Amino acid sequence: MVLIVTSPDNDNTKSDYDYSRETYYELIERGKDALENMIDVARESEHPRAYEVLSTLIKNVSDVNDKLMDLNKKRKDLEKKEEAKQVENQQNNFFLGSTAEVQKLLQQGEIINAEPVKDVFRES
Repeated sequence: MVLIVTSPDNDNTKSDYDYSRETYYELIERGKDALENMIDVARESEHPRAYEVLSTLIKNVSDVNDKLMDLNKKRKDLEKKEEAKQVENQQNNFFLGSTAEVQKLLQQGEIINAEPVKDVFRES
């Protein structure tokens, strides 16, 4: 069984994604232009502060690139189809009830065989 999750805001999500993606592209392009200019300033001035600003600018452009990749990952997660898995083998059974119900079952003689399971990892 495959469940496809759709939301009424699907159009809004797509337009928001497109807008965010375009904004990140613009920021990256402007950051690259600013990097080129800052490299020239740092070379000409040879001032430590200019190199510090250049280093910060490089980090900021790198962070925007990471955010663009995160945006793509989030988009992929939103579009991901969720599959409901059918339980084929149930290993653990639990009794969900009160202690009074358990006592009633025990008094009626409906006792479950509760022998310990051998540990296959330990040698006997």
